[in-house]
Amino acid sequence: MASFQNFNLETQIPEDVLIAQIVQLHASITKLQSLGPSMQVNSLFTHLVNLCTVPSSINIQALPHEVKNMRESLINLCGQAEGLLELEFSSFLAQILKPLNNLTLFPYYGNYVKLANLENIILRDNVLVHPKKVAFVGSGPMPLTSLIIATHHLVSTHFDNFDIDKKANEAAHRIVATDSELEKRMKFETQDIMEVKERLGQYDCIFLAALVGMSREEKVKILGPVGKYMKEGGFLLVRSARGARAFLYPVVEEHDFGNFEVLTIFHPTNDVINSVVLLRKPTV
Repeated sequence: MASFQNFNLETQIPEDVLIAQIVQLHASITKLQSLGPSMQVNSLFTHLVNLCTVPSSINIQALPHEVKNMRESLINLCGQAEGLLELEFSSFLAQILKPLNNLTLFPYYGNYVKLANLENIILRDNVLVHPKKVAFVGSGPMPLTSLIIATHHLVSTHFDNFDIDKKANEAAHRIVATDSELEKRMKFETQDIMEVKERLGQYDCIFLAALVGMSREEKVKILGPVGKYMKEGGFLLVRSARGARAFLYPVVEEHDFGNFEVLTIFHPTNDVINSVVLLRKPTV
């Protein structure tokens, strides 16, 4: 495996060094026979995540065309690897006693806790304290955000989790089904959010996962019908990325939000990857 220079969260990495190392990592990842969890896969993606959370002044929009293409490829590869990792862990947890007590075994559990805490604080600061019904779009086979928020923050809220992957929903439900009380208020639906339409009006808040829409254009296309059908005054929480973190996840900009009211945009500076954007549909 190629060797890489190490940086930390206090050291700003030069842009040319950052791009060179990410290009090198992308080349190594594309040569993998499988993106399923393994020592080599885990090592490469861990290094990529660590590299992308180091402070940098990189402007994604100003990248050369070939680097932009590489970034799009890398986001797709990250999404595939993340899905396979979640599916393996979800299947593993479903076979052990009290899987919900062992979520901490997931490698990035701590990051999800920090992100869920952050999102809960942002919602509370904007006076969404006890929502009756929440939708999480793109929940996947390990719906960690829903689980953490439902059990630690919004303890009486009903959660509808939407994902287009039936296998992912089945895996997630197997875990939740081990807790009868949680199962009563957490459902899983295999459906494209673009097709949910009028039902979106039921929700006080809708979460849009980082990999729902693998590009800025796809996300903007999703925001249209979601904004059309969700309730007036309802909240939409969108995950984005900034700086080098945009090599891992798609970016949405403030001018992409159409008629939504932008309440908060938060960009993390610690080991949390995703930026958090809270929007509200105006009341006519």
